[in-house]
Amino acid sequence: MKKKVLIIEDNNDIRESTAEVLDLAGYETFTAKHGKVGVEMAVNHLPDVILCDIMMPELDGYGVLYLLNKNPKTANIPFIFITAKTERADMRKGMEMGADDYLTKPFDDIELFKAIESRFKKKQQSAGFNAVAGNSETVMDELRKKGKSRPVGNKQIIYVEGDEPAHLYYINRGQVKTYKRFKDGRELSSGLYHDGDFFGYESLCNGEVYAENAATLTESEIIQIPKADFMEYLLNHQAVSKTFIALLSGNVRDKGKQMLQLAYSSVRKRVAEALLQVAIKFGDGKTDSCTIRISRDDLAALVGTASETVSRMLADFKDEKLIDKTGNAINILSIEKLKNIKQ
Repeated sequence: MKKKVLIIEDNNDIRESTAEVLDLAGYETFTAKHGKVGVEMAVNHLPDVILCDIMMPELDGYGVLYLLNKNPKTANIPFIFITAKTERADMRKGMEMGADDYLTKPFDDIELFKAIESRFKKKQQSAGFNAVAGNSETVMDELRKKGKSRPVGNKQIIYVEGDEPAHLYYINRGQVKTYKRFKDGRELSSGLYHDGDFFGYESLCNGEVYAENAATLTESEIIQIPKADFMEYLLNHQAVSKTFIALLSGNVRDKGKQMLQLAYSSVRKRVAEALLQVAIKFGDGKTDSCTIRISRDDLAALVGTASETVSRMLADFKDEKLIDKTGNAINILSIEKLKNIKQ
């Protein structure tokens, strides 16, 4: 069967010439002249790879990628941005959002073919890995059953930096944060976890003491899986190895992004990003608005600033009709508007 390529590009010449070249090379191509049509075609045709311009009317490339990532049918389709913009910030933003590759216009036929074939090879490798580990859910269920479930109250410490790890943790119900505590009493959150998440595995995999603390954000039910059982499954079951390699890679990426934000983003932008992080992690993800419950101190730890500063920013966001507050709940009125907050 021919591989299907969707080209989303508002420039008629580039769109049609790219399709012509790929047609001659044996691909089946579909074309869209702007983002909204492109999203519809991606859902209808489920292409093997998507080439998408960034600057387009109706819906830009970032919006296309965001919508496709939200749809389970299209979330895993390899996505390549094609753009005349070469600024590092634009490239970084695209890759952070989940783009697989970048082609800078003008590109030649060889560059185009190499980019597409590279995506196909990686997808095939991933498919092979998934086939070998096709029983991953069964194996992961077995691993979870090795543990013992226990209730943990709100704001309770689970482990402390410097402790020797003895368990892998899995959240049946509830919310957990990991964080660093500095000598002056300040906190910096390093991760948020909820129902269905594992945590505490970095130190187990590295064979080191905990490098951070963990505590509940709400009343929770947590499964403690003994270290010996986790290591046995990690070494002898490819499905488990695959799962935790992916989790470790995601953590490295997320912590790198957090360091960039601390170094280069304004406090206003960081507070907006922290609200989005909580909304994405703990919200239902179905609408543009949601309600989150997080204390001012916990939000400040995510931002990496004083709680008083967070309070001022929240007051500003309320004045700008971005959020509202009801008791200890923060009502995000528009996730999209928060995403568009500039420096």
